[in-house]
Amino acid sequence: MTKLSYQLYSARNFPPLSAIFEKLGKAGYGEVEGFGGIYAELDEAGLKSLRADLDKNGLVMATGHFSPDFLDGSVEKSLQIAKILGMDSIYAPHLMPDQRPTDAAGWLAFGKRLREMSKPYKDAGYEFGWHNHDFEFVKLSDGSLPIERIFEGAPDITWEADIAWVVRGGADPYAWVEKLGDRISAVHVKDIAPAGEATDEGGWADVGHGTIGWAKLLPVVKAKTKAKHFVVEHDNPKDIDRNISRSIASFQTY
Repeated sequence: MTKLSYQLYSARNFPPLSAIFEKLGKAGYGEVEGFGGIYAELDEAGLKSLRADLDKNGLVMATGHFSPDFLDGSVEKSLQIAKILGMDSIYAPHLMPDQRPTDAAGWLAFGKRLREMSKPYKDAGYEFGWHNHDFEFVKLSDGSLPIERIFEGAPDITWEADIAWVVRGGADPYAWVEKLGDRISAVHVKDIAPAGEATDEGGWADVGHGTIGWAKLLPVVKAKTKAKHFVVEHDNPKDIDRNISRSIASFQTY
């Protein structure tokens, strides 16, 4: 059975983290995915304490999100974090709106920056990739898409495909799994609520309780990609216990 991971950003409003680890371990998750807000400011002792808390609950922080600027400017710190916490994959996850290029040339240049950025991490043995949102699927003036230009500029990094954001970007996830399946090393498993529902949760849903047909999609993803991490995420759950329990229950039926 595939080990299921949980993106800890989903639980950011439900401290303490130690209690979240306990809930995830008891629910049957085997992995978690970290983000900068958890570990960027921790010293070595703090990182080791975090690792001990994961170990105690049978969890591995196999993947982590680090901002592009942090990956660029704090290479040794990023490597220390990844090593102590036991990661095998590092993903750059996002660009703020004011940092996003506005044309194809700009996105191509950003892809080239990612390629350069990846080198020390790949040299150290880590998978390195980009994690998408919806803006990468909005057409540019030349008709191309940012996602295409990013991977053109960085032909040797991988993709953590956030399927629900692909859908919110107006794109067909099946088509993109077909097109870039050999680049996909991890997948965010999240769901979108029916139109007009869950407005207090950003329109997101627990896995299996929304509009993305995961029962049909997941076998295609597993067959056509090299994804080794499947990460549950909900950007703004109001009930963390519900999200944790219902998402893994659905995933285990696929």
